[in-house]
Amino acid sequence: QVQLVESGGGLVQPGGSLRLSCAASGSISSFNAMGWYRQAPGKERELVARMTSGDSTNYADSVKGRFTISRDNAKNTMYLQMNSLKPEDTAVYYCNAVYYRYTGYRNSWGQGTQVTVSS
Repeated sequence: QVQLVESGGGLVQPGGSLRLSCAASGSISSFNAMGWYRQAPGKERELVARMTSGDSTNYADSVKGRFTISRDNAKNTMYLQMNSLKPEDTAVYYCNAVYYRYTGYRNSWGQGTQVTVSS
């Protein structure tokens, strides 16, 4: 089973930047897709950004132009660069990976990291 660990969350002022990291216990180059989700209090979990093994990316409309997803295969780590942060971005951010193992696709989640945007 793949383990995912997020880091890099914290408190930042509106307009500021933050970079989240997700370290995987397995080779991320073998993953079908990796992505970032977030969940604010009282709200449903939502997709923030996703990247396939072919490096195709998809972003939520609310973060397009501000967030960038990337990965470093050598470090088995993916990142979410967040710029021009808004209070609405406040949420717990979760790392996700989809991969195939023998009998079917698997879905792994990290423990989450808190991002708070406030002045």
